[in-house]
Amino acid sequence: MSSTQRAVVIGGASGIGAAVAARQRLAGTEVAVWDVADTADIICDISDPDQVEASAAASITKSGVPTVVTISVGIGHAGMLLDESSDGWDRVMGVNAKGVWLAMCALARPMLAAGGGSIVVTSSVSARLVDRSMGLYCASKAALDMVIKVSAVEWAPTLRVNGVAPGVTDTPMLGPARRDGTWLTGVARRTALGRLGTADDIAESILGVHAMNWVTGQIIECDGGLGLRSPIDPLGPARS
Repeated sequence: MSSTQRAVVIGGASGIGAAVAARQRLAGTEVAVWDVADTADIICDISDPDQVEASAAASITKSGVPTVVTISVGIGHAGMLLDESSDGWDRVMGVNAKGVWLAMCALARPMLAAGGGSIVVTSSVSARLVDRSMGLYCASKAALDMVIKVSAVEWAPTLRVNGVAPGVTDTPMLGPARRDGTWLTGVARRTALGRLGTADDIAESILGVHAMNWVTGQIIECDGGLGLRSPIDPLGPARS
């Protein structure tokens, strides 16, 4: 990244967002981090429209209109569809789809007026892969993917918009799940590259997409090959 670029990383206090911000700062880019955590440069709950607008104004007042925006914020969720409530739907959609859309729009307006740039949003392979007990999360990411694609058309040719879709990644979103437990070791075995992803793996892809000047409206899967095959394995474990 060039030192002439100005970056905003939403969700940049931990996980993938923090890895993106660290790499950008190492390259000399001025970075403003939005997050709900106290360590952020700007405290913002993106599910609140007023906070989003105030955060966009504060970013621009402090550093100018950004040229590179990364939105890596979301909440995980698990639960069977028949057990879910309308409040649960609203909470997951309110952050993962609506909140990201609000943040995209709040920064896209000034970016378009200033000459454009690049927005990359963290989605998920769960937008297209069916995970039993993750219906609301899957739906929120599927909605987000279409927001990314439509905005890429509406804001072209001035502003590029893309998504990066991680697979299972070792970040705080996994919570207390044991990395050596049955679920995560099974995920690693199913992943073609043989391990869970890391925040740095995804950050590398995000920054790569920011740098691709002829790419827009794409969802780049960065999952180590997790989504390449069905979890049903009639032949048993692969032999090397």
